[in-house]
Amino acid sequence: MNYKMPQSNYRHLIVGADTQIPLYNGQLTTAINFDNAASTPPFVSVIEEIVKFSSMYSSIHRGTGYKSQFSSHLFEEARSIVLKFVNADPLQNTVIFVKNTTEAINKLSYRLWEGKKKSVILSTCMEHHSNDLPWRNKFQVDYVQTDSYGKLSLEDLESKLIKHKGNVKLVTVTGASNVTGYVNPIHKIAELAHRYRAKILVDGAQLVPHNVINMKPSNPLHHIDYLAFSAHKMYAPFGIGVLIGPKETFQQGISEIVGGGTAEIVTHDWVVWESAPQKEEAGSPNVMGVVALVAAIRTLTALGMRNIDHYESQLTEYANSKLKSIPGITLYSHTSLGEPRIGVIPFNIRGIAHEQVATILSDQAGIAVRTGCFCTQPYIQQLLSISPKQMENLSRSVDAARPGVVRISFGLYNDFAEIDVLTQLLERIIKHPNNYIH
Repeated sequence: MNYKMPQSNYRHLIVGADTQIPLYNGQLTTAINFDNAASTPPFVSVIEEIVKFSSMYSSIHRGTGYKSQFSSHLFEEARSIVLKFVNADPLQNTVIFVKNTTEAINKLSYRLWEGKKKSVILSTCMEHHSNDLPWRNKFQVDYVQTDSYGKLSLEDLESKLIKHKGNVKLVTVTGASNVTGYVNPIHKIAELAHRYRAKILVDGAQLVPHNVINMKPSNPLHHIDYLAFSAHKMYAPFGIGVLIGPKETFQQGISEIVGGGTAEIVTHDWVVWESAPQKEEAGSPNVMGVVALVAAIRTLTALGMRNIDHYESQLTEYANSKLKSIPGITLYSHTSLGEPRIGVIPFNIRGIAHEQVATILSDQAGIAVRTGCFCTQPYIQQLLSISPKQMENLSRSVDAARPGVVRISFGLYNDFAEIDVLTQLLERIIKHPNNYIH
């Protein structure tokens, strides 16, 4: 493929994309951010909308003033905009605003829990801790295996659905891995889950900012029952997240957090709770976060999610080809040309600790990456072939080097020239490690 784009066509849409930062020697350089899987910088449109709305900001839902009514209308209208963005059904689904994906999954775990640990949750071996830990103390959790490349096994998913004989309440799966960038076939997974009378939750934290999401395709078996995602990974870092699910899930029972805004009538003896989604959103809502999310959705929609996916796929393919050509680099994600993935690439340099690599990249070239296990420790242990016994030994040693990898992750504003800066520096580090490691 002939790569001719020296710079992203979307770069001007990002706040701080060309910020100058100091290197180890005091010289300034343009920052290169390859840590977008953790959080993305804000869109210019998001900041502009926040500033524009600020003069009208007010508390919502019960205020009678004009600003309160204006803010309330905007807040509630946002739910429809979110539903449309992921093609959810406004008659069947509700949008609950939370802080982030982690809170969304925790909330759902409480709402699906019936107080007895009999139902089965099928998670997978590639999940973020946020889509694993919330289920453990409420359900029997089983894990769908991954293959030698770290890709999800649909065969193992079906075998576990059969094994549990209709007792699986939910299949919960990441839409795209924050470690390897693999995109899971969520509609095929949904079909399997539904055939065995289970529902599906998609952790969309990594998928929603980069791909088209369709919760209600034409085949009912392919419907996504629950979706969770975070605005801070889609260019709106103002502390808002989303849980989408059937209204009926939230009709009975009460939220795990209650207080202001969740009750219609309260006496010392009884309570009449609000309907969903209000009874799930205790306390003063994050109106600014919702404003930011809506602005980000409008910008992403205007750009076209397929266009974004196409461009980021080009970046990923280019970076992969460059990294593969450098002796001494081990890559931990393997996809064929055209196989769906997001712009996440994990690697290590032989003989150099992952933390050292990240420090050198930052000090020498102003490149921000992330290292470690990215809140997916079991998955990293598998990718690095670390046995349970080795993990036990590591846990007992205070001084032991912690396992991990270097992760680069792209946003729509990254460009090919930035990848060249990265790969050229990696080549120099490998050729002359003593010049960089002291």
